[in-house]
Amino acid sequence: MPARLNVALVGAGLMGSFHAETLAHRLTGARLAVVADADEAKARDLISRLGLDDTRYERDAQDAIDDPNVQAIAIATPARFHADLIVAAARAGKPVFTEKPLCHTLDEADRAISAVVAAGTFLQVGFQRRFDRGFVRARQAVDDGTLGAVHLLRSITRDPKVDRPEGPLPWAIYLETMIHDFDVLRWLAASEPVEVSAMAASIAWGEEVATGFVDTAVCTVRFANGALGTADVSFNGAFGYDVRAEVFGSSGMMAVGDGRDDNAMLYTAAGVSRPHSAWFKPMFGEAYMAELAHFVACVRAGSQPAVTGIDGRESLRMALAAIESAQTGRAVRL
Repeated sequence: MPARLNVALVGAGLMGSFHAETLAHRLTGARLAVVADADEAKARDLISRLGLDDTRYERDAQDAIDDPNVQAIAIATPARFHADLIVAAARAGKPVFTEKPLCHTLDEADRAISAVVAAGTFLQVGFQRRFDRGFVRARQAVDDGTLGAVHLLRSITRDPKVDRPEGPLPWAIYLETMIHDFDVLRWLAASEPVEVSAMAASIAWGEEVATGFVDTAVCTVRFANGALGTADVSFNGAFGYDVRAEVFGSSGMMAVGDGRDDNAMLYTAAGVSRPHSAWFKPMFGEAYMAELAHFVACVRAGSQPAVTGIDGRESLRMALAAIESAQTGRAVRL
């Protein structure tokens, strides 16, 4: 294996661009060898902006995957392409990092995971909150018994104001956004979910809930160890990006995230204020880098990642149960 791991990136959009910069300039053990995207202008512009004279562009992702000089694949395309790309990478014998969600259906998820298992390689799913220092400390407090038995969990995500999407994906609030919260609840509970109940509303968009184009959602989860978790998501954060979590146990509580860029408080006649992250990159930039560093280290060591395809499947299973619950008004047993 070369001194730097040659990685092919598939997808040059919002997250793909951030991952490209990380692979190219933030990780000493990695090299961005190929960028593949159907939009040639976007991909070539990304390569140019990053000053990567030795990074190749490919229109066809399969050509990037089949490149014998590429040792690993990073996927940052829309989720509807994930399963096929994971299967292709697995058949080429190459480990895969994929952005969340793993897929949008359990059949797709099972197909992807089965291909990875059959190939004897591995799959890491991009749940970056697991690599954030605050979230890591919360999980450690669960594992080492500091919090005692876990009783209650809470996960919160508020995105800055999101316009009604023009695309064809209903229930994105569960499949694309609350998918993070489902993973956080399951991870911090250190237990498997057994029941999900959810409500949704389209308050700002004014759509019928049945369409799936909802901007507000709440979900409760019962876990096998008896713990109860709640998640709430809004696409109407007027003040910017907001991600928080709590774990409450018999011996104490951990609270994670307050949106601060730093601890400075400004006191003036207009009131008291402090900096607040308006978008996800300032808040989770280090965590996004850490998850890719973990992926590269696992490829080089031949070890399994901390966040697997099974983790991606279980968060998807919770999201699909939440959709069913929101549609029927009934709790869904898992």
